[in-house]
Amino acid sequence: MAAWVKGGATDAGTAIEAAASLLAKARAPVIAGLSADVAAIRAAYDLAGRIGASIDTAGSAGTYAELGSLSRVGALTSTPAEAVGRADVVLAVGAAPWQAPLLKRLIDAKPTRGRTAGSDRIVLAVGANATASLSWPADGGLTEAVGVLRAYARGHLAGDDLPGQIAARLAAGQYAVLLYDSAELGEAGIEMLQGLAMELSETTRCFTLAVGGTGQDRAVVPVSAWLTGQAPRSGFGRRVPEHDPWRFDAARQVAAGEVDAVLWLGAVQVARPNWLTHVPSVALIADGEAQAAEVVIAVGQPGRDHGGVLWNEQRAALTYWPASVPSDLPSAASVLGALRERLIRGQAAPRSEAAC
Repeated sequence: MAAWVKGGATDAGTAIEAAASLLAKARAPVIAGLSADVAAIRAAYDLAGRIGASIDTAGSAGTYAELGSLSRVGALTSTPAEAVGRADVVLAVGAAPWQAPLLKRLIDAKPTRGRTAGSDRIVLAVGANATASLSWPADGGLTEAVGVLRAYARGHLAGDDLPGQIAARLAAGQYAVLLYDSAELGEAGIEMLQGLAMELSETTRCFTLAVGGTGQDRAVVPVSAWLTGQAPRSGFGRRVPEHDPWRFDAARQVAAGEVDAVLWLGAVQVARPNWLTHVPSVALIADGEAQAAEVVIAVGQPGRDHGGVLWNEQRAALTYWPASVPSDLPSAASVLGALRERLIRGQAAPRSEAAC
């Protein structure tokens, strides 16, 4: 196993000892990233409960934009398979959807199911310069642009300008899908987009579908729900999970000096935040780099080095991915388990000695 302590290569046992020592000394640790398979995510929550850490994810900005809107207005959502099979009108909101493999699938194929089967698929764009039947730059911002489309859909605005034409095309479709990226659109924009879908659905079928996302946030949300009954940003400082999206924002905590140690979990590759180097840190990452943290342990990537349950973007579900290129790298779950056992032994030692 590749491992480093303060930039120097070392063996697995030494790295785990160093990581356990760093976490044992912390009074306010954070376990962040959580870009990993379900087994590792569960192990991270188990460790957080043991050391009183708080939890945050790599893509929490998009996750909480989605959850905030959902809690207030609900959601009309589709799945990638339904969108590819049925959508005759697609609206890409912002630039991010144009980088998603799903949009290419939608452009390259015609609907195959239901009343729209065999019809030409119309692709519309708002907020991005892209090849589409109609493209509206929406220079005033995405949230405002969606609000204008919603006003046309409600009949509060009328006309043949670009937003009016896009709204008319959506209303004329038999199965419209609105694609967006949660982090790019933001909470207010998502809420506005859900309102647009609901109003269009009074006369036709219209659904929203989030694409992209960061790390394995879409896997973390259900795992967190079944482990704690809450969304990911939770703290275990009082040994029971407490959910607070502001208080347990890892970036805010680091900036405010509230954190004295971080364990970064990135078994599925994801960009590491700049603040990770501002506090003593442990990094469990695929394709390890010596300078990524004070203690670095290279772990296997689920779906490549070993099998694991991951979020499947195409199916919009958790699915098992077998190892494509099996290796001897340990799983993140096994390393987290070893850390937990080492910390348990460390906490028990003083009591045993005192009893003697």
